[in-house]
Amino acid sequence: MYATPFPLAASTAELINDEESLLRHIHTICDRIDRADPQVRAFIPEHHRRERLIEEAVDLIGHYPETATRPPLFGALVGVKDIFRVDGFHTRAGSELPKELFDGEEAAVVTRLRKAGALVAGKTVTTEFAYFQPGPTRNPHNLNHTPGGSSSGSAAGVAAGFFPLALGTQTIGSTIRPAAFCGIIGFKPSYDRIPTEGLLYFSKSLDHVGLFTQDIQGMALAASVLCDGWDSAVAQPDRSPVLAVPEGEYLRKAWPEGLDSFWESLSKLEKAGAQIVPTPFLEEFDDLDEQHRRMMAAEAWQVHQQWYADYAHLYSQHMQDIFYTGRRVEATELEEARNARFALRQTISETLDAVGADLWVAPPALGPAPEGIHATGNPAMNLPWTNAGVPSLNLPVERTRSALPMGMQLIGRFGEDEKLLIWAEKIEKMMG
Repeated sequence: MYATPFPLAASTAELINDEESLLRHIHTICDRIDRADPQVRAFIPEHHRRERLIEEAVDLIGHYPETATRPPLFGALVGVKDIFRVDGFHTRAGSELPKELFDGEEAAVVTRLRKAGALVAGKTVTTEFAYFQPGPTRNPHNLNHTPGGSSSGSAAGVAAGFFPLALGTQTIGSTIRPAAFCGIIGFKPSYDRIPTEGLLYFSKSLDHVGLFTQDIQGMALAASVLCDGWDSAVAQPDRSPVLAVPEGEYLRKAWPEGLDSFWESLSKLEKAGAQIVPTPFLEEFDDLDEQHRRMMAAEAWQVHQQWYADYAHLYSQHMQDIFYTGRRVEATELEEARNARFALRQTISETLDAVGADLWVAPPALGPAPEGIHATGNPAMNLPWTNAGVPSLNLPVERTRSALPMGMQLIGRFGEDEKLLIWAEKIEKMMG
């Protein structure tokens, strides 16, 4: 059992200003990884991680000897979900297929991180091809519970204090749900706000790059570096937020424990000055759920059909099942599903406008992290927002009696990622 998230050994600002030695910091983190990761299992094993990182850190210091010229993520260690290509690392995607199949140029987001001064702490565990077949990662808050998926290792590693920033992906709920289960900040920007080139796609129309940090300030820094066209000058709101609650079929999917936590959090916000607006929405959620999953299945089959022809026996039953569905989706149905994303995106914004709300707010998962690591939890609470490509964020709000984290999902208008993070910071302060 771990009391997490572990505090970070040093902040990026301390590393930039030489208030903390980067080399000493790396040794401290590597000691922590050596001690705790055999239980958490966030990382893909790497025999000489410490030596590699020390060598890269020496080179980084040599490039930026003067503190005034150092880039914004100087010395920040980053966990990278093993679905992104990273120079110097193999990509296995949690699968048994030959690793050479996935070779290619480094992911654009990883290159962007390196240019900002970050160091790759290592590859993190993903479910098989970022779908539902779990890896070995455990929840640092309680090793008997799932960390969520598919970005399992990235979320667990941030929670355990192995790195302050991690990359994940989200095709249904693979960033927000594990962030909620692990008690950290998870941010899924607007669709394509972070470039996806160099990602091993599951469903190109739905795949988002996601980010994990321990705090909102760290997320704002990471987003400013990684999101295209980030505007750090967006004004802070001088009033309390108006929050729309999507009442109806969608919200009823959550477990009683998840709903109890959600309503309790809203009550705290209302007492602190927020306006809560119950708003009928997503009443045909089951139809949307099926449409999303069939689109995802069809696009996954497009990615994998040639590999499957040669290596069918190396795929899990989860992948076999989705391919069975995907190859039966007609081109006209797929095109209709792709177009429907834009209609939902518009409806999300128009409904917020109609009720005078700043954000949608919803549970980030059905409830707390389920016991066991044989499954990663149900992503239903994240599906509509991912389908529409709008920005969403998990904000940790409390713990259950068994010390498992509970969160709140905040959702903004498409392209208004900056406003979402600013509101999240204000809401976090209102929650105390």
